[in-house]
Amino acid sequence: MTDLSRPILPGALPDKRQVAASFSRAAASYDSVAALQRDVGMSLLGQLPAGLAPSRWLDLGSGTGHFSRVLAERFAQASGVAVDIAEGMLRHARHEQGGAQYHVVGDAERLPLREASVDLVFSSLAVQWCGQFASVLDEARRVLRPGGVLAFSSLCVGTLDELRASWQAVDGLVHVNRFRRFDDYQRLCAGSGLQHVTLQQRAHVLHYPDVRSLTHELKALGAHNINPGRPSGLTGRARMQSLLQAYEAFRQPQGLPATYQVVYGVLRKPQG
Repeated sequence: MTDLSRPILPGALPDKRQVAASFSRAAASYDSVAALQRDVGMSLLGQLPAGLAPSRWLDLGSGTGHFSRVLAERFAQASGVAVDIAEGMLRHARHEQGGAQYHVVGDAERLPLREASVDLVFSSLAVQWCGQFASVLDEARRVLRPGGVLAFSSLCVGTLDELRASWQAVDGLVHVNRFRRFDDYQRLCAGSGLQHVTLQQRAHVLHYPDVRSLTHELKALGAHNINPGRPSGLTGRARMQSLLQAYEAFRQPQGLPATYQVVYGVLRKPQG
């Protein structure tokens, strides 16, 4: 178990206690609306170095255990550890008999693992919730064995810009989660002491028939607005109607777009 009691800086990324609680509540509904998460995770798997054969892997931010099961199938001779900050997600994964041998409540910035204990750290769409990505990289380097691989996907600035701009037109308040810039990921990875295999940004665009379909999906994922500075209380009918009208300016033939700017990174710990 890790200590989540440390205060966060105001105006920064969400409080991890709120992140953990939000995703724990979403455990039962998450998989029903996680098409993007599955697509991004499979794309990340496709970027793993050829010939990689870990004896132990870590699924970091393992959620409901979907990719723990995929990793267990792909690396059948290896043992696996699933770590997530949301205890509710881990309970769900254990109930679904996820592919990991161990399910551990833990923080990516302070991993509850020994040094040089895994060959692969796989983390898909989780580290965007971490306040200090440099600490995530430090911890990955610490727990990886020499030659081991960190493969991660995350979100960066530009994600949900259509929703952000629509809310900006309504009231100018913080309604959409904040994310780092891609050049922050570039800078931090360059200074991590890990060797670059690949680091890229790729846009994924989903389409929805209406705004409520998008906001329902975000809530079912546990990824709705949990930023410091978000408005409290229920959204009034007039403001919601204004949001619907503002978002209509983005409508395309396929529906209302929601753009996710995804960062893909594959790094390797040096042999020496």
